[in-house]
Amino acid sequence: MSRGEIHAWNILDSKPVLAKWDNGHFTKITTTEKPPAKAKWIGPPLVDVQVNGYAGVDFQQDDLSETDLLQVVEQLGHACCEKILFTLVTDNWEAMTRRLTRAKQFRDANPKLGRAIAGWHIEGPFLSAETGYCGAHPADKMLKPTQERIAELRALAGDDPLLLTMAPEVNGALKGFTTARELGIHVSIGHTNAPAHILRRVTAAGPAGFTHLGNGCPATLDRADNILWRALDTPGLTCGLIPDRWHVSPALFRLIHRLVDPDSIYYTTDAMAAAGSPPGKYRLGQLELEVGPEQIVRLPGTANLAGSALTPIEGVRRAADMLDCNWQDVWPKFSQAPARFMGLKEGFTLGAPANFALIETDSANRIVAHSLEVAH
Repeated sequence: MSRGEIHAWNILDSKPVLAKWDNGHFTKITTTEKPPAKAKWIGPPLVDVQVNGYAGVDFQQDDLSETDLLQVVEQLGHACCEKILFTLVTDNWEAMTRRLTRAKQFRDANPKLGRAIAGWHIEGPFLSAETGYCGAHPADKMLKPTQERIAELRALAGDDPLLLTMAPEVNGALKGFTTARELGIHVSIGHTNAPAHILRRVTAAGPAGFTHLGNGCPATLDRADNILWRALDTPGLTCGLIPDRWHVSPALFRLIHRLVDPDSIYYTTDAMAAAGSPPGKYRLGQLELEVGPEQIVRLPGTANLAGSALTPIEGVRRAADMLDCNWQDVWPKFSQAPARFMGLKEGFTLGAPANFALIETDSANRIVAHSLEVAH
């Protein structure tokens, strides 16, 4: 498929478009007056900046193989997702750096993995150890974000895009945010109970995200002052949301969209091994988690959530359902927005690789078929 063309509806503006490509890159993307013959839609592939595992594969394991990663990439493609940030969560520092090194070796040696794994997301161990705020991360393995540790992550990731989630109130974290930025690392706040003035010190110094807003905090919060209100009241944050209906309730999901600048929201799955897999028991590092038919991932015997079994394409459907809008309206928040947040080249643009999401809809504009088309 190094050369071709397609006449379809453009997901991004709902207008007819003629797209042509040659040598695997788009040479023409032009709006047309003639409507397509079929209800087919074309647009940028989905991008997920927080994937802890997928399709039965847990990234938090020492024996992760190239075959495992190829399986993940293939299954993510079925969900219209072209690029991810390979995500590691809190564990022993030596184990985390060893796993990052191993995954990068596979990624650098295999072109297919190189195209799909756009970079790395390190979520921990520089997080709050406070009960509720640490979530499923082991509190006893939290560390101080020293200059040496952050520099080690940068060195291991090389020139690849790197996202680091930290709690700014922990010892050394404000200096850690400065160090990370100086090393070209994208930073995000998460698993935190930071006071408002600390959050504002982070955003005043430069761009920052908020990792899976609405999660990484206790189930019950002070109604007058809590981390959700503080985050929503902090200018300059780019907020990540998990649109699965469980991590963020539909009502809160809608309220966040009313309060936050539309250009400052992106979606992520926070997927673990159960995503794209049937119900059962799955691992996330040292944890064995239960996944029921409703696709909620819980610590056994508790109501505590731990990652998600959401697929990217299902996240689009559920986000549109919660916002009572067309799926086309939310597509950019799972494609262009996360790419822009990480400084990745956005898909479905002139000169970009001719990799695109192809969607078929029924008469009610419901997605009935979907695929990721990849130019060779």
